[in-house]
Amino acid sequence: MSRTTRSVATALVVLILVAALAFIYASPYIALNRVKRAADARDAQTVNQYVDFPALRASLKEQVGALLTRRVDIQKSGNPLAIIGAMIGAALVGPLVDSYATPDGVAAILNGIPPRGDPGEQPPQAGSGSPAAPSNAPASGVTTAQPAPKEPPQTTAGYRSLNTFVVTYRHGAGDAQYSAIFHRYGLVSWKLVAVDLNG
Repeated sequence: MSRTTRSVATALVVLILVAALAFIYASPYIALNRVKRAADARDAQTVNQYVDFPALRASLKEQVGALLTRRVDIQKSGNPLAIIGAMIGAALVGPLVDSYATPDGVAAILNGIPPRGDPGEQPPQAGSGSPAAPSNAPASGVTTAQPAPKEPPQTTAGYRSLNTFVVTYRHGAGDAQYSAIFHRYGLVSWKLVAVDLNG
């Protein structure tokens, strides 16, 4: 093998290695783009490839439960009716979590509309700014539409660790932020596994 051939082969190997490393680094950004497009299109089959729904459901239950607990703690010295309302809201965590652990819910989370912990809350559905009541909604019609934000949220995304990728959403300088958390599965596969409603 001539020196020129060896140089070309070495350069080719280095080029392939650099391209592979770049693809591995970019893989969570690619996954985020794909799951967001699939969720916006309500393509459940593709969303299922990029979301660990049992893990997301557990995270939502914990986060919304903590949100309601904080709300009750704040209202303890206030109006007793507000405390009762917060406690009723806590009883409705299950349906709220179930509504957000869906392609509609994933689309809402990835578009800057996280759950707020309001009783009967539903994420916006495809093609509407507000959701229709689900088929299992109570007859009283207590479902509440989660309003779409007036402006897209400011987002930042990056690695938290080698196997954790976080997308943080904020609507304004003084507004609360929240995060969508992805975990690596294998070398280049990523899935949405959790939300952090505290940012």
